[in-house]
Amino acid sequence: MIVYSNKRFLVVDDFSDFRSSVKAMLTQMGAQHIDVAASGAEAIALCGKTRYDIILHDYNLGDGKNGQQVLEELHQRKLIGPHCIFVMVTAESSQAMVMAALEYEPDAYLTKPFNRASLQQRLDRLVERKQVLAPILDALAAGNQAGVLAACDTLLANQPRLAPLCQRYRANALAALGRDAELQTLLQAIIDERPLPWALVMLAGHLLERGHLDRAEALYEQGISQFPMLPTLYDGLARAKQVRGEQLKAQVFLEQAVKISPNNPQRQAELGRLARANQDPDRAVRAFRQAVNLGRHSAFRDPEHHLSLADSLCAQAGDSAPGPKVLLEIRQTMDDLNSSWRDNDALAARGELLQATALQRAGKTADAAQMAKNAAERLANMEDFFAADTALQVAAQLRALGQEAQADQVLSSCAEIYGDDPKVMAGIAEQTSDPDILRGGDQAMELNRQGMQLYQGKQFPQALEAFRNALALQPRNISYALNTAQSLLRLLLSAPDPALREECLDCLQRVRNMPPGDPRFERYNKLREKAESL
Repeated sequence: MIVYSNKRFLVVDDFSDFRSSVKAMLTQMGAQHIDVAASGAEAIALCGKTRYDIILHDYNLGDGKNGQQVLEELHQRKLIGPHCIFVMVTAESSQAMVMAALEYEPDAYLTKPFNRASLQQRLDRLVERKQVLAPILDALAAGNQAGVLAACDTLLANQPRLAPLCQRYRANALAALGRDAELQTLLQAIIDERPLPWALVMLAGHLLERGHLDRAEALYEQGISQFPMLPTLYDGLARAKQVRGEQLKAQVFLEQAVKISPNNPQRQAELGRLARANQDPDRAVRAFRQAVNLGRHSAFRDPEHHLSLADSLCAQAGDSAPGPKVLLEIRQTMDDLNSSWRDNDALAARGELLQATALQRAGKTADAAQMAKNAAERLANMEDFFAADTALQVAAQLRALGQEAQADQVLSSCAEIYGDDPKVMAGIAEQTSDPDILRGGDQAMELNRQGMQLYQGKQFPQALEAFRNALALQPRNISYALNTAQSLLRLLLSAPDPALREECLDCLQRVRNMPPGDPRFERYNKLREKAESL
C-alpha cells in the first residue's frame, strides 16, 4: 500500500474544474500536500520554491508555456530531481504533440478523462518503481556517478529482474565518467540481446563522436528500420551525413525528423541552418520561422533564430528586391529580438545591419544608410565582442553598407582577440590586406608559442614571462589571457602569493565576456573556480 500523505503534489491545468477534480481524487488517496497552478509560468515559480514528489501537468495550457516547455525548463534549471515523478496529462492525441511530449521523457503519459482508480493505479506503479530505484536515484541526485554504478551492481545482485531499469542508468554513468570501452561493450551487449531504442541512439552517437562513421551510420539505419517513428535516429543520421560533407542528404534526414516531431525549436533551427548551407532559402525561412514561434515560451529560445530568420528572408528574395511584406516581417522579427533581449548592443547592432542590408536591396538607400550608421555607432561603444565567425560576418556587412572604417575596426579587434587561430586570420585576410591588421599580432603569437614550449618543459617562471609579454602586446586575446592565468595558477599551487593571485584573477576578468559557445569557455570557468578557491 503506497502512502501519499507525506508526498508533495503539484497539479497544473488551465481549467479550474479539472484542478479541483484531480485535487479531490488525490485527497481521497490520502494526499495532504497539494498545490495547484493554472499556467506553466506559475508551475515553474512554485517548483522554484518547493521540491515536489509528484507533478501532474496538462500538456496544453492555452497561451504561454505548454507541458513540454515546462518540463524542459524544469530540467534545465534543475528544479526537479531524479526522484520526482512528472506525469504529462492531456486530452490531445496528435502525433506532433505526443512526440514532442515523449521526447523530453516524462515518467508517464496520462490521457483525459480518467478516474481516481486509474490515477491511483498509475501513480502506485510509478512510486513503486522510484522506491526500488532509490539507491540509484540518491547517487544521481548527489552527482555521484561512481555511486550510481555501485548502486546498479547491488540492485542487480539482489534483484536481477531490475536489469532493464538499471542498464540505462549504468550507461549514462559510464559516459559521464569517460569509461568509453566499458560503455561501448555494455551498449553493444544490450543491442545484441534486444535492440532498445535508447541504446541504439546512444551507441551510434558514441561511435559518431569518435569518428567511426560507417558503424554509426549502420546503427542509425538499423534503428530507423526497427523504430521508424523515433526522430532522434534521423537527427543522428543527419549529423553523420554532415560529417561526411553530404549536406543535401543530411537535410533530407532532418526533414524526416521534423515531419515526425515538428515542435522542437532546436531541431527546426538546425534544419534552417542546413537549408541555408544548401542554398534552399524557402525551406530555411519556414524552419527558422517555426524555431522562432516554438521558442517563444521555451527554455531554448535563442536570439540567433531571429537573426537567421531575418537573414533567410532577405536571401529568399534572391536577385530581386525584398518586397514590403518581407521588409515588414524582418522589422517585426528584429523588434521582437530587441524587446526580448533588451540592452544587448551586440544583438541590436546585428539586427540593424540585417535591416540595413534588406533596405539597401529594396532601394531605400537613405533608410539603409541611417540604420547602418546606427549599428556602427553602437559597435564603437560596445564592451563585449562577438564570436569569431560572427565578427567576420559583421565586418563584411559593414563594408557592404559603406562603413569601411568600422569594418576595419571589427577586423582589428577580431585579429587581437582570436589572432592565434589560423582559420580566423585566413577569414580576416579574405576581407582586408591591411598589414597592421594581418601582421600586428605576429610578435605576440611568437611569444605565446615560446611560452607553450617552456610550459611543456616545466620551466614555469620562464613560461609565465613569455605569456605575460604576449598578453601585454594583445591584452584582449583570449588564449594569451588563459595561458597567463594557468601559469600563474601553477606557481600559486606551489607557493601562495596574494599578488600573483590578484594578477591571475585580473587575467580572467579580461576575458569574462567571451562568447559562451567558445570552446575555451569551459577552461575559463575551471581556471576561475581554482583561482577563486585559493
